[in-house]
Amino acid sequence: MPDAALIVAIVGAESSGKSTLAQALHKRLSAEGLRCALVNEWLREWCDREGRTPRQDEQSGIAAEQTRRIEAAAASHELVICDTTPLMTAVYSDFIFGDRSLYPSALGFHKRCSATLLTALDLPWLADGHQRQGPEVQAPIDALIRRSLLDVGLAWSIVAGQGEARVEAALDLLTLLLARPDRAAGLFTRLQAQQAAQKPWRWSCEQCDQPECEHRLLGDRPA
Repeated sequence: MPDAALIVAIVGAESSGKSTLAQALHKRLSAEGLRCALVNEWLREWCDREGRTPRQDEQSGIAAEQTRRIEAAAASHELVICDTTPLMTAVYSDFIFGDRSLYPSALGFHKRCSATLLTALDLPWLADGHQRQGPEVQAPIDALIRRSLLDVGLAWSIVAGQGEARVEAALDLLTLLLARPDRAAGLFTRLQAQQAAQKPWRWSCEQCDQPECEHRLLGDRPA
C-alpha cells in the first residue's frame, strides 16, 4: 500500500454501529475534500449471496478478500474507511470454531492501519439477516477484539454515543490524524477550535506557585 494512504479500521461486536459509522465518516470526510474510499464488509455480501454463514474452511478466504479490497482502495485514495477488517473474521473464527489461525495475518494488517476505532456496546441490538447471533455474544466478541489488539501492542479508540454524537466523537478522534491546512480546511479549523478550547498548560510545583522556580530548574538538570 502507498505510504500516503491513511487507513481507518472500524471494528466492534455485531450490532454496534460499525456500518452506520463508516458510511457517515465517509460522507463527512469526502465533503472535506479528501480522496476518501469506503470499503464495505465483504462478509455481509457473501452471506447475502450464499444465503448462509460461512463454514470454518471458508473463513480464511473471506478475511483475505476483505484485505484485498482495502488494499485496492488504498492504492488510489489518500484515506480508506474500513467497515470492518480481517480481524473481525479472525475473532469470529476463534469464537465460533475455536480456530485462532487467522489472527497473525489479521493483526499484521492492523499494524498497517493509521487508526483503529472500536465501537462501544451502547446501542440497542438489532437482528440483521444471517450474520447476527444475539445480544449475548456482544460482550465476549468485544473482549476478544481488545485482547487480540493488546496481545500485539496495538492501540484503539472507543467510539460511543447516539446518532450524530457518535459521528462527532469519531471525527474528534481522527482530526489530529487527518487535519492539514492544504488537505481538509474544515478539519484543520476543527483542530484549531479544539486547541483553543483547552486550558493552557502550566508548570505546577508542589512547593510554590512560581512557574520557573528552582525546583523545576533543578529537576530539569541531567543527573
